[in-house]
Amino acid sequence: MFALAAMLSVFAITVLLLLRDIGAVFFAFFFVFVLAFSGWFVLTRRRFGRLLGTLGVLVGIAGIAGFVEAQYTFLALLIAAIAIFGLSSRYAVRQDNATRAASRRGNGGAPQAARKGVLIINPKSGGGKAVRFKLADEALKRGIEPTMLGPRDDLGEVAERAVNDGADVIGMAGGDGSQAVVASVAMRHEVPHVCVPAGTRNHFALDLGLDRNDVIGALDAFTDGVERRIDLARVNGRVFVNNASLGLYAQVVQSERYRNAKLRTWRRALPMMLGPKKDETIDLRFAGPDGNDWNDAALLVVSNNQYQVKRLGGHGSRQCLDGGRLGIVATRIRRATDLARLITFGVTGQHKRFGGVRQWSSLEFEVRSDLPIAVGLDGEALLLVPPLRFVSLPGALRVRIPRLAKGVSPAGAAVTLTRRDFKRLLRIAVGRPRPASRVL
Repeated sequence: MFALAAMLSVFAITVLLLLRDIGAVFFAFFFVFVLAFSGWFVLTRRRFGRLLGTLGVLVGIAGIAGFVEAQYTFLALLIAAIAIFGLSSRYAVRQDNATRAASRRGNGGAPQAARKGVLIINPKSGGGKAVRFKLADEALKRGIEPTMLGPRDDLGEVAERAVNDGADVIGMAGGDGSQAVVASVAMRHEVPHVCVPAGTRNHFALDLGLDRNDVIGALDAFTDGVERRIDLARVNGRVFVNNASLGLYAQVVQSERYRNAKLRTWRRALPMMLGPKKDETIDLRFAGPDGNDWNDAALLVVSNNQYQVKRLGGHGSRQCLDGGRLGIVATRIRRATDLARLITFGVTGQHKRFGGVRQWSSLEFEVRSDLPIAVGLDGEALLLVPPLRFVSLPGALRVRIPRLAKGVSPAGAAVTLTRRDFKRLLRIAVGRPRPASRVL
């Protein structure tokens, strides 16, 4: 009920703000447009062009600040209502999902411990996270065999050797790129995979519903874990668990300077790729959702299931990992007005009104080019020979997570300010059972 009340409060405060001074709201969005429009010149120009863009950014900031100051009370109330709605609705949905997941686990019997569990540990991942948590010692306490990855070891070969030596559950303590390699081996041998979030970002663990801060707790998947099947994806023979990024980001991370000077690398690269004298290093050709050809995408992301870009909360995560389809997001940004419209619509959650962004799903997807294509694959910088053929691998991986893990991603627990989710929260509030369908 608390979430329902917060949702109604958001609508009420928004209406009052519009009725109180709709002109001020219009000018606020105008200054957002000015800020984004000028930001384009800061990003893509040098010297005098960047200076003019900076002045425009300052004008935009000043205009937005003036609106905030004039409408401070209403905006503070609106932000508070949105925050309360987000927290309370996610809590309600997670509890509902957890209750039904616990019911299904209870019907399936007690979790089974691994007979011979093997955990491969990358000691350098996450800035040495595995070493700080004494992960090898904790694994031994639970009867899990730890294998430390050496600087010259081939991860795929190490995983293959572990399975051939009798491992019936194999885990990886490392980043998402390492998770993909071990998951590929686990898929081929039909053994369960355990993800231990010992990397830097651990997006795969997030979407599995694991606590990324509880590295030691993830080991419970070996001894007290529940199993389910999830999808993997593949591009030109390479398996990935999260996504492949092409275009601007992939080009920039190819630079040797990127790891040590990220901001400086972006400042140097963007004028060359998006400015008036841009080179043609981004050459991506593919068919969009309507069958029409794209040849000018600045950003392209192909993911193992779709990422959340529509709901309040859950951005940067996937609603499920068993949808059996690739998620594709393509963006074309050719001029300052494109960026300004994208950001202005995005502020209101109406980014789909910007025609330069398309999101769809597919079982397969192909990208063509006359040049080798830079790809950020699960965070690893690669250069692949076109055409790139992406394919979804539905239900390819047996994965184990701790029995007490929430097992729900942020996107899976996200709720929108829509009639559909209002009915969803109302059903939870009155205790009605959810209609039979797959749990997201």
